[in-house]
Amino acid sequence: MILRSVETITRVIPPGDRILVGLAGAPGAGKSTLAANLVRYLPSAVVLPMDGFHFPPQRLVELGWRDRMGAPETFDVDAFTTTLAAVRNSGRMVCAPGFDRENERPVPAAIAIPPELSTVVVEGNYLLLESDGWAGVRDLLDVTLFVEIDETLRRQQLIDRHVRHGKTPWAARQWAAGSDERNAQLVRTSVSRADHIVRLLRP
Repeated sequence: MILRSVETITRVIPPGDRILVGLAGAPGAGKSTLAANLVRYLPSAVVLPMDGFHFPPQRLVELGWRDRMGAPETFDVDAFTTTLAAVRNSGRMVCAPGFDRENERPVPAAIAIPPELSTVVVEGNYLLLESDGWAGVRDLLDVTLFVEIDETLRRQQLIDRHVRHGKTPWAARQWAAGSDERNAQLVRTSVSRADHIVRLLRP
């Protein structure tokens, strides 16, 4: 099913005491904005972004992966899946990391998810990926959506975001055309695992 609005998305979210909604898609597709809009629309919801599970910059330097930040292997997928399982099954308060885009580092325990919240909107690039240890994530989500947008707009949004968070325009374009584009191509291979497609229109 192809969805085009927050209202139509809410119609495919199943009822339940604790529902995990996964928003996947390429970098710059608008997942974070859509997740924030969903939470405003739903009566009892919170966003859990995958970005909080980035390895810290120092760890990436140690591994020789600093210039690949954002690739699947640069996330702590084991911690991510453990957190999702706790959010789904524990019935208690769960704290999850957020992400500081200005300094490109995770922020421990920045997000509190109390048991009374009925919907957790999980957003990130690799929720539907089958490789690099990500295959188990899909089974922890109740409904999954793949977010698509015009490719020219997606790339420009990505460049604009990099500039806002400190890169020069030249560096932003290079990163978007290099590491980000490789990641986007990988993410697109997982679209068939989504329950629904969300096609966002140009503003």
